[in-house]
Amino acid sequence: LAPLVVGLTVVAYGTSAPEMAVSVQAALRGSADVAVGNVVGSNIFNVLFILGLSALIVPLSVDRALLRRDIWVMIATSILVPLFAWHGTIGRVSGVALLAGAVGYTVWLIRSAQSELVDEEKRQGRKSSGIGVSLAVIVGGLAALALGASWLVDSSTAMARQWGVSELVIGLTVVAAGTSLPEVATSVVAAMRGERDIAVGNVVGSNIFNILAVLGAAAAAAPEGVAVSSTAMRLDIPVMIAAAVACLPIFFSHARIDRWEGACFLGAYAAYAVLLYLDASDSHLEHPFRNAMLWVVLPIVALALGLSVLHSWRTANRDPV
Repeated sequence: LAPLVVGLTVVAYGTSAPEMAVSVQAALRGSADVAVGNVVGSNIFNVLFILGLSALIVPLSVDRALLRRDIWVMIATSILVPLFAWHGTIGRVSGVALLAGAVGYTVWLIRSAQSELVDEEKRQGRKSSGIGVSLAVIVGGLAALALGASWLVDSSTAMARQWGVSELVIGLTVVAAGTSLPEVATSVVAAMRGERDIAVGNVVGSNIFNILAVLGAAAAAAPEGVAVSSTAMRLDIPVMIAAAVACLPIFFSHARIDRWEGACFLGAYAAYAVLLYLDASDSHLEHPFRNAMLWVVLPIVALALGLSVLHSWRTANRDPV
């Protein structure tokens, strides 16, 4: 398969397996805030931290197919979350619909993408390990993943009670960052090795998979679906949508993510983490900080991105390929 398709499917779904295990376990145990916070926090972390860090190391090129198709799917699926949670809960029917969307997207992606099957094993004269070994590794990995997810859910809820913070905050930070570590390793290593389609496709594919498959499976598994708190609807889900939408001007600018844009992503994640801390601690600085971000920082960043897109458009019209 083409590297972009591999990044959007095999790599993205594989690195999102921890999110799947943790969110489903949390939903079955009644920790809806952990289940939802893990998905929302992971998506924010994936775009702002992982893409930012990867681009800061090596500027990332963006495949044209990603611009035409998958970035729009990521934005659309992000918008689905508040729509499905409008009444405070994502029910089982909505969960099944999200799962069906994950299957449909994967089939559509593989069929529509121009992929090439390369029989690398035969061409270089190597033999694969065999289907038996592969299945054994998969079963063993899934068993370890389920056990690790159980420990992570128990520890995170205990940590929330001990620290006196909400499970939502723990899910958005500790759990989300922990389950996103495979994405960090994959995207950074792929960027350093020049597989930039995989680095970017991994993040976009993981975000789509997190919402359609992970959140869908959690809602479908829980008897009453998963409740979505008003705090998440007010702050974290809008940040998730904004992060997805912010990819549009950056991706379309020269069809790549430059180092300064990666630094903006990292700065945005740091600001979000500070805002999350201030909101959780009921600090009197929370409202001034929020207003400064809303009325000063965001307009400056939006202006910079707009000028970058305008410069790219003028350059493309001046020197057509």
